[in-house]
Amino acid sequence: MTRRPRLAVTLGDPRGIGPEIVAAALADGIDAEITLLGAREQIEAMPADHRVATGPWHPGKGPARAGAVEAGLITGRAVEQAARLALDGKVDAIVTGPAEKHALHLAGFPFPGHTEWLAQLAGGVEVAMMLASDRLRVVLVTTHVPLRDVPLLLTTDRIVRTGEVTLRALREQFGIAEPRLALCALNPHAGEQGLFGDEESRVLAPAAKRLGAAGPLPADTVFVRAMRGEFDAVLAPYHDVGMTAIKVASFGSGVNVTLGLPFVRTSPDHGTAMDIAGTGRADASSMRAAIALALSLIPRSPSR
Repeated sequence: MTRRPRLAVTLGDPRGIGPEIVAAALADGIDAEITLLGAREQIEAMPADHRVATGPWHPGKGPARAGAVEAGLITGRAVEQAARLALDGKVDAIVTGPAEKHALHLAGFPFPGHTEWLAQLAGGVEVAMMLASDRLRVVLVTTHVPLRDVPLLLTTDRIVRTGEVTLRALREQFGIAEPRLALCALNPHAGEQGLFGDEESRVLAPAAKRLGAAGPLPADTVFVRAMRGEFDAVLAPYHDVGMTAIKVASFGSGVNVTLGLPFVRTSPDHGTAMDIAGTGRADASSMRAAIALALSLIPRSPSR
């Protein structure tokens, strides 16, 4: 008898829409063994096979900073315990709810995002951040850094490492035998033969050649070509060019996937949306898509 897939789901920041969208997704009925991690009062109200409380939550008590620290601790502990469950082979995949980076930093989790954090928890493995939907897959070469730092961080070796992680994941997890990869340019018109910058010829083109990828191709066309089926994934040189493409293509249904981990990890492609938390306006589509994608990747993951 085949056992049900085992899924750990963190609620994210208890002040945001994470608990609401997780509850909405679970209400649909999921054919999986679910472990919920988060604030005690919130996980107790949701259906699950197992629950791991990472702290009590008493909203509205004390100063705002204290509330942020408490929320960060609850969120951070949930992520770390979910990762430990996955690394110990007790769950097959984790889905993380939206977190606020400022609260996590206040609580002592000094990482720019889940991608870098999970890489460290997994022993310093090489990872990459993919945004995926049924229309487009985008992988970021640089993530949460100031735009002014991107040209210095964007080295040929870094692009190649990210591309290799992407190609391996496309083959092993997404089941694409011969992945077609494209590299998005950094500068307008892919540098226009050096007129608008030389990074394309000096840095990006050698990386594309080593990866067997198309490009570097201009940002204003490469994502459209991928959406039309020409490429299986696009490497984006910096955060906002890649995020803008996936949000325009699939707003509300995209999924964040951490490639390169020894377990499956997905999350919604949006933030905590604290301004609408508790109003009934939160859309659970991306959380539903994150859970569905995580479950679909489990059979092909090395850990299963």
